[in-house]
Order: sequence, then C-alpha cells, then structure tokens
Amino acid sequence: MTDPLTLLHRDEHLVAVHKPAGMLVHRSKLAGGAGEFLLQRLRDQLGQRVYPVHRLDRPTSGVMVMALDAASAARLGETFAERRVAKRYLAVVRGIGPTRERLDYALREEDGSRPKAEMPALEAITEVRRLDSVELPLQVDRYPTSRYSLMEVRPLTGRRHQIRRHLSRRGYPIVGDAKHGKGNHNRFFAERLDCPRLLLAAVGLSFDHPAGGHRLTLSCALDATMTDLFGRFGWAGHLPSDSAHCLEAAAPATT
Repeated sequence: MTDPLTLLHRDEHLVAVHKPAGMLVHRSKLAGGAGEFLLQRLRDQLGQRVYPVHRLDRPTSGVMVMALDAASAARLGETFAERRVAKRYLAVVRGIGPTRERLDYALREEDGSRPKAEMPALEAITEVRRLDSVELPLQVDRYPTSRYSLMEVRPLTGRRHQIRRHLSRRGYPIVGDAKHGKGNHNRFFAERLDCPRLLLAAVGLSFDHPAGGHRLTLSCALDATMTDLFGRFGWAGHLPSDSAHCLEAAAPATT
C-alpha cells in the first residue's frame, strides 16, 4: 500500500503537501511512462478535487500548495504570478559557494515550442547564501579532495529551471542535476552516498492566504535521502521541520 502524502497544512480553501522527488505534479508531455502524479494522489487521499496554482520540477522535492476551490485557485494563482510569494530552497552544490550573492542572469525559456536561441531572454533573479560546506578526502574529479556546499536559495522570479541554471552558470551546479551538473559528481553521490536524486528541495513558502489575507508561512522537512546526507556532512543543524504559522493581517490604519 502506498504511504499517504505528508500534509503540512489544510483548511477549507487550500492544502499544502510535501511533493516527493521524482513525482510529476500532473500529466504532461514530459510524463513518459510515469504511473502516478501528485494531483491524482492528493485528490484520492483527500477525496476531493484539488487545483494546482504553481509548479515544482519533477526531480525537486518539497512544499507545494493546492487550492480546494476555483475561487481560491484564482486568487492564489494571481499571488504567485505577481511574485507576492517568498520561496526558500536548500541545494547541495559542487565547490565552495559564495557567502551571499544576488544572481541576475536573464534566461531564455525552455518550453520546447521553439529553438531556445529564438526565445526572448527574460529577467531572472536569485538570491543565494552559503550555509555550510564540507571537504571530503576523496578524489572525485581532478583534485585530491572534493568540496561541496549547502546553499540557501531564494528565487525572486519564476523562470523554468531558474535555480539550477543560475547556480550552474555561476559555477556551482547542483549535485544530481543531469543536464546542468557533472556526471562524475552525480555518480559519486548516487553510488557512494546513496543519493540518486537532484539535491534541491523547496523548504519554505510564505504568502497571503486567499481568504482573510493573513500571512501563511509554511516549512517543509527534507526527505530521508537528504536528511541522511546532512547528518553525514555535519549539517544536521540546518535541517528544516514541518510547520505552518499564520500571522493575522494588519488592521487598517485609522485617522
């Protein structure tokens, strides 16, 4: 029997769920032979229709919000489209990442409708901060030791594969990224450290609730694979936990 999805928050208007790595949100051209989808799993688990309002790449794990009615879906969709959502990710990258930096590289869309070179370059901004690092006494590439960093990532725009592309362009690809990373490091993590996945997780979302306007802040724990890796690397102090907090909307000013 399939384990139920972890719910981080649920009320009459929306539900927040931990999307497992490797699971597609819904059927699409990219589905291939995929047999299960988050939308279907969540609908069956709750016994009601759910409405997606944002996206999360298939290999990325973490918090996703779904609306439970059409009106809430429309309001939440506008909130995400207008960038009124604070997003927080954790990523394991190759090398010693920057202490703190704002990555401002325009990106061309990769939707497959036209050759990438013909697509317009769109504004893309990502803020990154190094939380920790580790140096392993093992030669994975050309150097006798191998260094990796734990990065906190806050995308301010929402371009496709933005985090993966920005970190790779800056010279610190995410471990497990088959397209933008490096195969020998990906194989080392998969075969020696039992981490056969993209090491990127959406661990936080904060936005105004579609009913009432109060601020809802969600935190999502890592899956077992990333949790075990953090323990091995001495990064356990950076592990997030599952939580949901509401901050009441401010009362209007009086004159």
